[in-house]
Amino acid sequence: MKKENMIFGIRPVLEAIDAGKEVDKILLQKGLRGELFHDLLDRSRMMDIPLQIVPIDRLNRITRKNHQGVVAFLSQISYHRLEQVMPGIYESGKTPFILILDHITDVRNFGAIARTAECSGVDAIVIPSKGAAAINEDAMKTSAGALNVVPVCRADKLQDAVKYLKDSGLKVVSATEKGSIDYDEEDLGVPLALVLGAEDTGVSLPLLKLSDSLVRIPLAGKIGSLNVSVAAGILLFEALRQRKA
Repeated sequence: MKKENMIFGIRPVLEAIDAGKEVDKILLQKGLRGELFHDLLDRSRMMDIPLQIVPIDRLNRITRKNHQGVVAFLSQISYHRLEQVMPGIYESGKTPFILILDHITDVRNFGAIARTAECSGVDAIVIPSKGAAAINEDAMKTSAGALNVVPVCRADKLQDAVKYLKDSGLKVVSATEKGSIDYDEEDLGVPLALVLGAEDTGVSLPLLKLSDSLVRIPLAGKIGSLNVSVAAGILLFEALRQRKA
């Protein structure tokens, strides 16, 4: 990550949080003490900023500056609130198309999915506040600029975001090998929230239970799954095809 996307020192990091900067995560030196340290802990937890306690050697590898035991990583994008994005979609006359990524942590997969999402007309991407891929240089590069175009919304609890979308009139469709219907047999042309999960764990059980439909991608080979970015491309462009039909 470029140095301009990092902040070093307790006071500068506190000032960045107070100024409303988007902070992806903070690294704290193991064994730090003092009033400012506890102030930083309290404000970070209040803002739900991920914290990681690390040995001083790791911080010294990141920078030779006087970091005072604190390094913060700034986000390369501005995040949006789903509750502010949805009204604008309806007001524009569009049929909402939301993509929910359930704890997908690989940055290149995330960037590739964002690129495909932009190309297929997705209105917003929803990710969890914790346990999502870092939007770093690799993600930005792989997205080919899409992360500067498609709004990314962070949710403290994806279940709450899904409930909000259902209340807003969207059908929630989750992609899973447990699906009861092939993806191209499902109606994806309606107001839609499509949920994709991590390759190792899939869509979480709480989101599966909230879903209106579970779809699968039929496979002909012996390998039992697709790369999540490939699966995203198949599903997103099927939704686009149906919307243009």
